[in-house]
Amino acid sequence: MSISFLKDVVLEKAHAEAIVWHGQSYDYSWLSARIIYWSGRVTSAGIRPGDVVLLQGDFSPNSIALLLALIEQSCICVPLNADRFHERNILAKSALANWIIEIDREDTATIGPRQEEQGHELYDLLRRNGRPGIVFFTSGSTGVSKAVVHDLQKLLRKYAVKRHDLRTLAFLLFDHIGGFDTLFYVLSNGSALVIPETRTPEAVCLAIEQHKVEVLPVSPSFLTLLLLSDSYVGHNLRTLKYITYGAEVMTAATLAKCAAVFPGVKMLQKYGTTEIGTMRSKSEKEDSVWVKIGGEGYEWRVVDGILQVKSDSAMLGYLNAPSPFTPDGWFITGDCVERSGDSLRILGRKSDIINVGGQKVYPAEVEGVICEMDGVADVTVYGEKNQILGSIVCAKVKLSRPESEEEFSRRLRGFCKDRLERFKIPLKVNLSDDVQFDARSKKARRLLSEKADVGNA
Repeated sequence: MSISFLKDVVLEKAHAEAIVWHGQSYDYSWLSARIIYWSGRVTSAGIRPGDVVLLQGDFSPNSIALLLALIEQSCICVPLNADRFHERNILAKSALANWIIEIDREDTATIGPRQEEQGHELYDLLRRNGRPGIVFFTSGSTGVSKAVVHDLQKLLRKYAVKRHDLRTLAFLLFDHIGGFDTLFYVLSNGSALVIPETRTPEAVCLAIEQHKVEVLPVSPSFLTLLLLSDSYVGHNLRTLKYITYGAEVMTAATLAKCAAVFPGVKMLQKYGTTEIGTMRSKSEKEDSVWVKIGGEGYEWRVVDGILQVKSDSAMLGYLNAPSPFTPDGWFITGDCVERSGDSLRILGRKSDIINVGGQKVYPAEVEGVICEMDGVADVTVYGEKNQILGSIVCAKVKLSRPESEEEFSRRLRGFCKDRLERFKIPLKVNLSDDVQFDARSKKARRLLSEKADVGNA
């Protein structure tokens, strides 16, 4: 049984808070009883071990209990966040799902069959071994969401070792590897998972204050929004001990601002991918973007500037794409890095690199410089196709005070002149108050690039 390690937690922490949702508390004895209840319900509905079940919802008491029940029944789970309703049919087909369970905002579940051919060698491997599986979809930064298949017994192995009991906020999404890691880290340590009403800065700060949250796992883009909102000013956040961040590159400027705003709170950089799970990590310093990664069951190396990882818990493979592993079993992450001894600095995704006349530009590097400018609240750097240079560097900037685009562009060029090589300085600057991240709270570079290319077509 893949979640057998939770039995000891339930016995030890039966009456301890496990979940906080809509201000209501659910303890571990409730969760244990609910897993038993849902195991009976899914079995009576006709769901069998090895069936592929798409589970759509957000973090809630029943979504968590259902996920655990499906794992207990050795099913292959396909979590899908509630807001991806318009993608459900396409993703269900990609995952070869033959059941759909939808959980609504009232936490009520609807179970329904779906006709689909389930034959795939990765699923066959799980079924032969009697193992539960899970399928995550990548964010589709290259335009296609890949279906990532994991053996859950391998993925859950690391949670059998107890670590720290810390009340944690569920910010990262239900269908995100980071959200999965948050959930199982909390449950395996008998902690409480606090689910905010929404993922806005105000709602997050309110949840931290009301429910004494100790760990806030977020993206750098959300931290930028939090700093802009000033929501933290009107709330008592003194219980907060850790802010963990990952999923995209953190700029040194944003990190410095966070360290100043949240003194005494440890800033921890996390690293992981959908394909290999979340690795243990340790930032060199509170205000450093350099990090050490690894932990038991993980090895890493850098080849041609790209990080490669070998992991016991790596995915079995993609359902709809070629294998990204080297012949000797290393996963090619696609992350460009710099190395200094045992530490790494993540530069950005290889797919995000802007090629200007054969020269490489990492958007995060340019963003880091622009963020140091007086009056800049946020910036997203992206590429736009150009007939002469191949691509040019563009910047979408949010200002903290009014300024004309012409004046700001002139000021930006002067500021960057001695800080960036000429080809890295944005040729196009757009001032905007629009939100600069996507549904997963990550920089929306690809969308900006695509819009710019369509506009020039």
